[in-house]
This record gives sequence, C-alpha cells and structure tokens, in this order.
Amino acid sequence: MGFQKPPGTQDFLPGSVEKWQFVESKARDICRRFNFREIRTPMFEMTELYKRGVGETTDIVEKEMYTFTDRGNRSLTLRPEGTAGAVRAYVENKLYGEPDLTKLYYIGPMFRYERQQAGRYRQFHQFGVEALGAVDAALDAEVIALGYTFYSEVGLKDVRVEINSVGTPAVRAAFRERLLGFLEPKRELLCKDCQSRMERNPLRVLDCKNDQHQFEGAPSILDSLDEECRTHFEALQEHLTGMNIPYYINPRLVRGLDYYTHTAFEYKAEGIGAIDTIGGGGRYNGLVADIGGPDQPGVGLGLGLERTVMLLESQGVQLDNLHQVDVYMVGLGEAADREVTLLLHNLRLRGISAERDYQGRKMKAQMKSADRLQVRFTAILGDDELSRGEIALKNMATGEQKFIAFDQLADEILK
Repeated sequence: MGFQKPPGTQDFLPGSVEKWQFVESKARDICRRFNFREIRTPMFEMTELYKRGVGETTDIVEKEMYTFTDRGNRSLTLRPEGTAGAVRAYVENKLYGEPDLTKLYYIGPMFRYERQQAGRYRQFHQFGVEALGAVDAALDAEVIALGYTFYSEVGLKDVRVEINSVGTPAVRAAFRERLLGFLEPKRELLCKDCQSRMERNPLRVLDCKNDQHQFEGAPSILDSLDEECRTHFEALQEHLTGMNIPYYINPRLVRGLDYYTHTAFEYKAEGIGAIDTIGGGGRYNGLVADIGGPDQPGVGLGLGLERTVMLLESQGVQLDNLHQVDVYMVGLGEAADREVTLLLHNLRLRGISAERDYQGRKMKAQMKSADRLQVRFTAILGDDELSRGEIALKNMATGEQKFIAFDQLADEILK
C-alpha cells in the first residue's frame, strides 16, 4: 500500500504553486509599503502560551490543537495561529524597548485539527501582521486597510469588511449579564456547544453558525460601550471612511479568540461553499501583559491564504504567466549541443530564464516543449551557425528570426 498525505493537508504542485508565490509576493510588497517587517517564529511553542494567549475556552484550545509531549517531558503545540507566537517573540526579545512602533508580519503554516470542508485544512497557511505600541484607532484602520489592499491587489472582487467593538473586559462583564438574561430562556433550543459556552464565555454564543436564527432581538454590545470604547469605535469608522474602505457594522461579530479588545473585524466573500470569512483580526490591548510582558497595546490580522487562492480560482481571476521561461535553446549536433550548455549557463547568470532538452529528442519534439513552456524566444544552434559564432533567435510572439553573435545573445533577449 502506497503512502498518502495526511488528511487535511495538501501538496502544492508546479502549475498551482506559482499562484501561491504570486499571493505571497503581493503580501510582502504591501507590507514593505506599509512599513511592516518580517518575523519568523517556531512552528511549535509551549502549550501554555496558547492556553493563556488564545484562551482556554476557545474552540482552538479545547478541540483543535496538535499537542504533544517531547522527550524532555515538555508539552508543546504546533502553532494554531500566529499572534501568540509573534507577541511571545516581541516580549522575549524586548522589542518593546524600541522607540518606534513595532510592526511585524509573517507568512507560514498553522495547524488545527478541524473538520475538513471547502477552504479549511488541518495544515493551513496565513499571512498575518501585528502592530504593537499604540492605542490610536488610526492604527486599527491601517491594519484593516492593509488587508483590504491585499485582497484588492491580488485581484479579488466583492470583498467586504465587517467591524464591531467588543469593548474592554469591564464592558464585556456588564454586557455578559444582559446577554445571559436574553439567552437563558432559549437554553434548551441552542446547540450543545452554545449551552456549554453560556457557562464559560456567553459572548461566543453569538458566533455560532448553527443558531443565528435564535439570536433575533439579542442585546447589542454596542449599546453597552463606555465613553472610551465608543470614542475609539467612532474614530475607527471616521478613518475607514476617509480612506474609502467600505465597511459594515456587525454587532454580533466577536471572533473566536479571547484576547480581543475594542476593535474586531472580518473580511468576507462568497465563493467557497458555506464559509464566507476569509480573514480577520482585531485589537488585543491586554495580551502582551497576559503572557508576561509590559502592558503594551496591539492590533493585528490573519488572512487565510488557502481561501485567497480558492477565491482567485472561483472568481476566474486571470493571472499573468507566473512561470515565464525566456528562451528555449536547441542544439543540432554534438558540437552545437555542447556549446548550448555553455550559452545556457551564461544566460542564467545574466538573470535570464532558460531551458533546453536533456532527453535526446528530435527538433520537432523540442519545439513542442518550447510551446508548452510558452517561451518568449527559441534559440537554435546548428553546425553552420556554430562555425560563424552565431545563433538563430526567434521571437515566438512575432515570428521574427535573426542571427545573433554568442556574446550579444543575452543583451538581445534582455532588450
């Protein structure tokens, strides 16, 4: 019996991986323009980091983490999300000592033991950013704008932004009592998960995908905001409006992580089955202190790259040839074949993408290979051309062909 990839994982093969490279390249370019710097953290951390940072009552910690005990009898967990590890690195490496904001981004795999469905995998990939050191609502708006710009520039259409304020711990404590008063008469009508959440974290009941019809008329946390929270939320809306970022207020949006304060937001789009959330984030003013650092505020986002690529495909977004080969070289005869090897290497050193045949195929088969690669040029070298120190270079778009001296071949292609 042959080996197969584990359930919930993928092989990214040539032909599709180029889409991932395009998406990742766009993310890096946008972060450069927004002045976020890359951070790379371990793919596993101490389990306690996620229990404390993500929250022990979240689905991630309760049901979805890949946790194991290593040979030193330490409990470790494959990272289920990026923020806790990034904030741990921020604290451990004392980045809070820098005079300016700390603005970080990361791209990489995350791991959750989830039920498999369209756009959801057990090893999945996220592009995330974290901005630490300021409470200004303009920073929240910048992070939201960064994500919206990413989706726009990769070519996705009809991506919408939903925002909410989840207040502070004090605000949520007061709202909790109002919400429980509304939910208690409906307890037996709710799913098992909701009944369990009512005891530990009733705000997350509103995040249930199965029982939304039961929440008609539920109290809104926006009615419980204090002056500080209300001012922050209004400022966020002013900044988004000023940047022409379209948004909708969703008072039931709470996100699935316990560390959020003030701003919570999601990006949504249709086209990948029942799932419409493709990314999200929020502010987490207490997280740094919770994991042992100074009381520094932060805001961030995480965008699912699987869902981004799936939407590109479902929306029929046409990408340019992402693996462009510039020239295919053909050598006719042993001496010409040896010279092609040298010319090929020199072209590559000049930054030109070049390929040749290594299977001893006839010229017709080699030209078919060039067509499949959609090359810009073919370069054919026979004995006559070799004796003159020239090669026949054909522009595949125009059909024009001319003879080029060996030492001018790279310059001619680069033109």
